[in-house]
Amino acid sequence: MTFDVVGFGALNQDKLYHVNKIAKEDEEAYIKNIDISCGGSAANTMIGLSKLNLNTSIIGKVAEDDEGRELLRNLRNEGVNTSGLIRTSKGRSGQVIGFVDMEGQRALYVDPGVNDNIKIAEVSLDLAYNAKIIHLTSFVGKSIKVQEALLKELPSNVKVSFDPGRIYVEKGLEYIVKILNKTDILLINEDELNLLTDKKYKTIEEKIESLKSLEIEIIIVKLGHKGCYATDGEESLYVEAFQTECKDTTGAGDAFNAGCLYGLLEGKTLRNSCVIGNYVASCSVENFGATKGLPDINKLKKLSL
Repeated sequence: MTFDVVGFGALNQDKLYHVNKIAKEDEEAYIKNIDISCGGSAANTMIGLSKLNLNTSIIGKVAEDDEGRELLRNLRNEGVNTSGLIRTSKGRSGQVIGFVDMEGQRALYVDPGVNDNIKIAEVSLDLAYNAKIIHLTSFVGKSIKVQEALLKELPSNVKVSFDPGRIYVEKGLEYIVKILNKTDILLINEDELNLLTDKKYKTIEEKIESLKSLEIEIIIVKLGHKGCYATDGEESLYVEAFQTECKDTTGAGDAFNAGCLYGLLEGKTLRNSCVIGNYVASCSVENFGATKGLPDINKLKKLSL
């Protein structure tokens, strides 16, 4: 079976505590509410794509615990194929504990659990090798080696999109260079780009130029409320964000990824793909949690792109 996009990354249950402020060292804050939902960057993006009527699947690992069963149930309910999901009776499923302030900004703490115990022998390679795009996101620990092993044998007709996230980027360029050398579409935010490149480069354009030797086909830099910057080597452009009321930025980048990958798969221009990405992200931040606000295909069609 051929899938439009197959995600490969950590699967986590998100426990988001809504607080009056995000406390710093020696400060105190109080909890106003708690929201529990299913997450993981790759899973969030696959759910977003599924809502846009694309055929998606996921590679990841969960334990036989309440969190793992809920992650599995949620993916199935959202229309994501789970035939590549690895289940184990040992260990605990991944969790993310997050604190979201009154402006929608957040601080996250990751408990990886079995996400970091994936072996290449457990991975359904046929699933990845029969996708149009395989979308990679980060792990806390050694499961990056499994991603690297998968990419070694990946057929040339399968495109690779990669959102390294802060966890990978903080470990440096050399840590992820094997994946970057196989990447066709790099989806990264501005802070991550700054961390990944030398401080002597001041502008986004200079920073992207410094990555030229990696020969990445498309690089898209997510700029939050400012929109995004994108280049495919021939065209470079800024695309403004949609104005919206931000309640929670959790999953906004994953939502952008879903919209943008949808546009590219549907043959949209680079600009229109970014417009769609910005739109899906704007819908996401209007709601608490990573996937509650994601639009369906009927809502997206109102953009008339």
